Amino acid sequence: MACNVVVLISGSGSNLQALIDSQGPTNPMRIVAVISNRADAYGLERARAAGIPTRVLSHRDYADREAFDSALVEAVDAYGPDLVVLAGFMRILTAGFVCHYRGRLLNIHPSLLPRHKGLDTHRRALEAGDPEHGCSVHFVTEELDGGPVALQAGVPIAPGESLDALVERVHQQEHLIYPLAVRWFAEGRLRLAEQGAMLDGQLLPASGYRYRT
Repeated sequence: MACNVVVLISGSGSNLQALIDSQGPTNPMRIVAVISNRADAYGLERARAAGIPTRVLSHRDYADREAFDSALVEAVDAYGPDLVVLAGFMRILTAGFVCHYRGRLLNIHPSLLPRHKGLDTHRRALEAGDPEHGCSVHFVTEELDGGPVALQAGVPIAPGESLDALVERVHQQEHLIYPLAVRWFAEGRLRLAEQGAMLDGQLLPASGYRYRT
């Protein structure tokens, strides 16, 4: 049985492309729509090229965050999603939105959570002298970047590594683990329980499952 997925984007959509490329006859995940809050988001072109329905819902057309999120819920629910995936969606979501999709809302964050929540994570990791950086797929809760982690991938930071090089290496890991986590959810293997993220019926550690290449 197919797992219908709606993807929310704001930008180029490289993680969206990885999700699109992961679709296939053996994967129950099916992207049924891509919604952006920006009409110029290149990810919309990626979706159209794959024959996926798109919609633009500009936050600038609404009086406040609550009004926008209410309209966004209506737009998303029109596609009957089993899962909503944030792929570079640059909006802080209201508690009402998050609660509506509790247990079926995933995000990918460019750090090894709980380290470096928020923005500019790659630069912060370099400035902190971290030996390792990476990315985390997590369930979204009301706490910003604080939901239970499902899956992480790390990369060692080389001495003198440039910001651009680190960003690129982390992006490569994002494109591997996000489709994997979404597939696990679609297969019924990944779930959010009261005590945290669970994989195959087992409670995952706070840092989630560690992906190894």
